[in-house]
Amino acid sequence: MEDILNSLSTYGYIALFIYSLGGGFFGIVAASTLSYMGKMDMATSMAVAFLSNYIGDMGLFYMARYNKDMIKPYMKNHRRKFALSNLLVKKYGDWVVFIQKFIYGVKTLVPVAMGFSKYSFLKFGLLNIPASTLFVAFFGFISYQSSEAIIAAATYIKSKPWIYPLVIIAIGSAIYFYFEKVTKKKENRG
Repeated sequence: MEDILNSLSTYGYIALFIYSLGGGFFGIVAASTLSYMGKMDMATSMAVAFLSNYIGDMGLFYMARYNKDMIKPYMKNHRRKFALSNLLVKKYGDWVVFIQKFIYGVKTLVPVAMGFSKYSFLKFGLLNIPASTLFVAFFGFISYQSSEAIIAAATYIKSKPWIYPLVIIAIGSAIYFYFEKVTKKKENRG
């Protein structure tokens, strides 16, 4: 276990950067917990996560804006989530840049939806700075403060490895059923 922690402290910032490009928060949780354990630096971890998160969203927006033909084939499999993203953009306007960071499953689609629209690239970039900062600070702070519990849970799961698949299945099922409910077609009532 110590070898893994030493490897993470060596390559953790690179892994955090790559993982955070997609807007994931598990990397921030892991980096915060490792910072609590003294294996990584909290300020550096949060700076890396912020930069990566910002670049990831800007890249998605840019690709959607200037390479629509390349992005459209990937959207076919996510039509309902993409429709939900468009509804969020219309309903919440500028606030969706902040909101989308915290909604798993649409956080990568909202920048694409905004890139397809006539939304200002500069405005998105400027709003993405505080949105990325808030996202990273929120999960970083909570994770750092909860590190004892996270470490205890990891130790418990390590002693009973059958729990891990159950947790993954439960989280995956919850996400699936959430999106089925949110994106379900409304029946016509006459």
